[in-house]
Amino acid sequence: MPKACRLPVFRVLIFLLLFVGLPAANAQQSATSPDNKPDQNHQDQDQDQSSTTLKVNVNVVQLFFNVKDKRGALIPNLTKNDFQILEDGKPQTIKYFAAESNLPLTLGILIDSSGSQARVLDMEKQVGGEFLSQILRDKDLAFVIDFDVNVELLQDFTSSVRLLKTALNQARINTAGGSGTGIPGLGGGTVPTQGAPRGTLLYDAVYLASHDELAQQVGRKAMILLTDGQDEGSQLKIKDAIEAAQKSDSIVYVLLCADRGFYGGFGGYSGEGEMKKMTQETGGRVIDVGNKYEKLKEGFDQIANELRSQYNIGYSSTNPALDGTFRKVEIHASNKDYKIQSRAGYYAIPKRD
Repeated sequence: MPKACRLPVFRVLIFLLLFVGLPAANAQQSATSPDNKPDQNHQDQDQDQSSTTLKVNVNVVQLFFNVKDKRGALIPNLTKNDFQILEDGKPQTIKYFAAESNLPLTLGILIDSSGSQARVLDMEKQVGGEFLSQILRDKDLAFVIDFDVNVELLQDFTSSVRLLKTALNQARINTAGGSGTGIPGLGGGTVPTQGAPRGTLLYDAVYLASHDELAQQVGRKAMILLTDGQDEGSQLKIKDAIEAAQKSDSIVYVLLCADRGFYGGFGGYSGEGEMKKMTQETGGRVIDVGNKYEKLKEGFDQIANELRSQYNIGYSSTNPALDGTFRKVEIHASNKDYKIQSRAGYYAIPKRD
């Protein structure tokens, strides 16, 4: 059984010492956009182009998104003529478009192993393993992180479902006797607690998964959080976690596994609101599963369907300045009844060499 290893943190230490806004990853994925671009009649060519040309040094904004009807059902078989893109309110010209459900996927599974998850952790491991068996294909990669009073990388990138399941099963409830320890390697010591067991470094985990793992990859990227959404003791804030996810071009889903009994009913629980903010900004969503096995399985099934039904759209921004600013992006469908599930924008950061 592989031994759990700490996430690389040297870059994070420098990050905190210098400036919280340090660019972490290029949200503008590099792609080609030839003038003789493929259209709907050449969709196979279009899909090949989107999956293989991301390494060419031309800045193109790339978005993966879902389209749903009023009831939340996924809408397939749309074309680029069904959409309009606005960046900071200005219309953009679509350079390529395709349904990319078969593109390789890079996936992070982040599992909350803090005290509040004691009665749901085993269920999360079992259903999470089944999901990985279902979703991963030969060219896909995934990793597993657990977070409590520490953030630990249980399994780095692999396409082996066996290794990923083994990593999930390594997750153990850890409250460190009621004290959090902060991000490993950042100064040591404990984060003081008041009373109840404390230490759920959720925001730190999302930042590290984005900055140290997903930012180094290209193509379709997503992370799934199994958590009740309560952060306790993170050194980073939710805005830092969201920004890191956006800069790594990662969609964040949250399966809200909230054991209400741990909080004495609903009164002490407040994690859902922050999780909705994070997922809406990155193009994912929150699925509330409580502590029910069937709801968790259904939630994973919904995510699998969405990841397999994504559209991929790309455009060259009319604002070519790579000045590090955040650009708001809106995708509008010609059918006003359709709902677009997409990230809120991107950071205009130069491509890393």
